Amino acid sequence: QVQLLESGPGLVKPSQTLSLTCTVPGGSLRYFSVAWFRQAPGKERDFVAGITWRGANTNYTDSVKGRFTCSRDNTMGTVYLQMNDLKPEDTAVYYCAARRTNVLSTTEEDYENWGQGTQVTVSS
Repeated sequence: QVQLLESGPGLVKPSQTLSLTCTVPGGSLRYFSVAWFRQAPGKERDFVAGITWRGANTNYTDSVKGRFTCSRDNTMGTVYLQMNDLKPEDTAVYYCAARRTNVLSTTEEDYENWGQGTQVTVSS
């Protein structure tokens, strides 16, 4: 197992932009498909977005399509989640998760490697 690290927590106003980064300290996400999940207070953790290890395929939950972009830089071994036009309902703890396969899953049980999570708050 590898420990992932999310960075980029923040408090932003509605319609603003925030970018999250997922890395492996001392390592690389190069051969991992990576997904972002989020958990709002009192709710279950849900899939948000993900990208396969070559970056050829991405997937997004409907509520973020057109606003969020998941990308990666395999030379840096880093995965990004760019979040535009943020809404109060995007407020949650965001987690990155990784699996050593080129198949992307939207199911959290399929991921064996997780970060600790980072808080994103959207409020006016």
